[in-house]
Amino acid sequence: MKPLPDPFAGFEGGRAALLEAVRSQFRLDWVGPHGAAHWARVWANGRRLAAATGADLGVVELFAWLHDSCRHDDHRDPHHGPRAATWAHELRGSYFELDDERFELLTGACEEHTRGGVLAHATVMTCWDADRLDLGRVGIRPDPRYLCTDLAKDERTIRWALRRSLDDAPE
Repeated sequence: MKPLPDPFAGFEGGRAALLEAVRSQFRLDWVGPHGAAHWARVWANGRRLAAATGADLGVVELFAWLHDSCRHDDHRDPHHGPRAATWAHELRGSYFELDDERFELLTGACEEHTRGGVLAHATVMTCWDADRLDLGRVGIRPDPRYLCTDLAKDERTIRWALRRSLDDAPE
């Protein structure tokens, strides 16, 4: 299988430029429960899961950095996923590029990530599980009933992710 193009290729500053754009508009505490440390753990979780699911790492990485980037608060904000998907449209072509099929996976994963779905394209399920595996940071143990992929549902993976989210969680 031919490797997929790096979404940051050809963009000055690459992912660092994207993260700076995210930080410049982020309304919440950068080190809070929905900030940069959470996104980094989602990216690490996604890389681990993608090795088993075959997910598109470019989409998973962009999801990690964008999915909570448009939150208005750290509590109930049911529209933050759709806002992130809308913002991804604005960023596309300036900070990253994905073909239409990959971009649809990204925006769909962002839009739907809080709705509790468990059936979707393997890349989307990997994104959702990568996020849900980090629930320990807010005192919630990931529940296999709300995870999508076999690896995420595995008790060893849940324990691994829970340790990481608790070790890195903001106080």
